[in-house]
Amino acid sequence: MTAQSATPVSARNAAFAGVLQRQGAAVVLVLGIAAAWFAFPHFGTADNLRSLVLQGSFLAVIALGMTFVIISGGIDLSVGSNYALGGVLAAWGAQYGIFVAILLPLAVCSLIGLINGLLIARTGMAPFIVTLASLLFARGLLLALTSEGATTYKVDPGSAFLWLGQGTIFGVGVPVYLTLILFALGGLLLRRTRFGQSVFAIGGAENSAMLMGLPVARTKISLYTLSGGLAGFAGVLTAAYLQSGVTVIGVGTELDAISVVVIGGTLLTGGAGTIIGTLVGVLLRTLIQNVINQIGTLDSNYQTVVSGAFLLVVVVIQRLLARSRTR
Repeated sequence: MTAQSATPVSARNAAFAGVLQRQGAAVVLVLGIAAAWFAFPHFGTADNLRSLVLQGSFLAVIALGMTFVIISGGIDLSVGSNYALGGVLAAWGAQYGIFVAILLPLAVCSLIGLINGLLIARTGMAPFIVTLASLLFARGLLLALTSEGATTYKVDPGSAFLWLGQGTIFGVGVPVYLTLILFALGGLLLRRTRFGQSVFAIGGAENSAMLMGLPVARTKISLYTLSGGLAGFAGVLTAAYLQSGVTVIGVGTELDAISVVVIGGTLLTGGAGTIIGTLVGVLLRTLIQNVINQIGTLDSNYQTVVSGAFLLVVVVIQRLLARSRTR
């Protein structure tokens, strides 16, 4: 009789742990917004909220590609350098028109992602090693193109390209709309296609995915190409927003992208995660930055301290929840 009553309780606990693992970040985000709204009079203003979502949109685009990679059980450390390289190429290409400004960085950064995917999928090399080399390659190419950062490419103030970063629709920045469109497409790709099913299967058990006849190598190559391309596109948006190709951005961005993906509920071990969770993770990180700015007396470096501590707490909680679900 004792065993019969314990089984439903264990099932309920496992179900609760699963919900908490998937929705915990969203709950914290809602509570954080409510607390900030009442604590800081400027937080709830339209200008601040517009700035909050705009600042988060650039990282969100990078994190979208990282979500696919991490769900597959991989990692992409090259996105920060691709992001900076994409911005420089976009600013340089803007002198030849908006299409060159967009397509050139997309092509170059996607090519770097494609090479990452080929090396990882065809040679079996560890994603950490391959993408670390790409990080150095892209950063080195960036420095070569800009004479070690001494040359800054400026976008003509009259260029139509600037609308991508500085334009607004109903008072909200264009990058925010583009980010939402990309996330909607990413959600459909992950949840409604065979490609998305393959991503989850590879992250859950790669050997089983191969035995099932899934295109493991082709999926991995596509994932890293997608990640590189999205990082390059984030660079395009940033160049349009800042009106120049800034060479010092992107350092550590790969870690920011990984952290928001994990905070959003995606498991670093692969096999589980959501697109909307990543969006929540980005908003949560941006909220932390905004609150620290609202406090004013705290050094901006505390943003990194708080984000790092928060990530550590999330990873520990994920581990505990995963254990409770398997008991």
